Amino acid sequence: MPMTLNPKATRKILRQWGHLGLLGHGVPREWLGHGNTFAELVRHHEKTGRACHDPGLILALNAHLWGALFPVLRFGNGHQKRQWLPELVTGSLIGGHAITEPGAGSNPADMQTRAESDGNGFRLNGHKRYITNAPIADVIIVYAYLQQKLSAFVLVHGDPGFHTNTEHPVMACQNAPMGEVFLEDCRLPAERLLGKPGAGLMMIQSALEWERAFLFAGIAGAMQWQLDQIIEHSRQRQTGGGHLGRHQAISHRIADMATRLDTIRFWLKECARLADAGKKITLVSAQTKLVASEAFLQSTLDAVHILGAKGLETSSGMSEWLNDAASGRLFSGSSEIQKNLIAALLGTGEGYRPK
Repeated sequence: MPMTLNPKATRKILRQWGHLGLLGHGVPREWLGHGNTFAELVRHHEKTGRACHDPGLILALNAHLWGALFPVLRFGNGHQKRQWLPELVTGSLIGGHAITEPGAGSNPADMQTRAESDGNGFRLNGHKRYITNAPIADVIIVYAYLQQKLSAFVLVHGDPGFHTNTEHPVMACQNAPMGEVFLEDCRLPAERLLGKPGAGLMMIQSALEWERAFLFAGIAGAMQWQLDQIIEHSRQRQTGGGHLGRHQAISHRIADMATRLDTIRFWLKECARLADAGKKITLVSAQTKLVASEAFLQSTLDAVHILGAKGLETSSGMSEWLNDAASGRLFSGSSEIQKNLIAALLGTGEGYRPK
């Protein structure tokens, strides 16, 4: 299991991945991307996850892509794309987005961050918390209310009145640097408004939708590494006159782990198929996030159970994964939020409003 890195080391790895082309899948060649499909993005992300087997690095990668790079690609004007996209694609700039607030969680309706028109631009005030990549980001998309309408703004490291810290660290996905964002009379030129005024809610929904769809591509690769370790252990560990895997209670858990992993792959392929066909992925992305996050947690619990006390040793790496897998049920919207969304899209549940 990779050791815990300092934020600068995570930033260096993301930059290396950018130089190797990992950040350019699904991005047009015009902006230095590969001009390829989301199916290719899934394939390369899974390969990367299997090699690094680090859920934190995978989370940092996806915060960069779906929090900053793709919002600029989808909603930025020509000037904004020229200014930031090439460097976001090559990893010269690291990005993220700031939604969650101390008193509001990620519920946009309760968001307190405000933007005011300031003649030639805007003035922002607010406080965001648990923001992935905040300590290392060059570019952060910040969501704030402008004249009662949720809007998005591009903030750049060094903007006056904009600073971050690494307070409130969490014991999960530790190689995804997390911190707070403070906006204190932060003045931005008019061209930093991303998309149209009032388009913020739609942009948040879009960012989370795509993140839910593809975040677990890299984690699926890490889970393959996890499964490989467990299979090897079950073959090598001798107990009761034979190898551990011959016991049905163990072999059944391994079979479940493999089945969960392949199920995640089927869902990822469906997300990629629909995305490449230009179809809506709202429902399937929520289903993918729900299935994948629950599978990640259960398979990690099974892995620790099979390893026994060794699974709780730091050297095994699996004990750290318990926190990572538990957090997987929370980031990009909890499992309960995914169920609410799925039910609403099916025409029932709390979010459904009959015509």
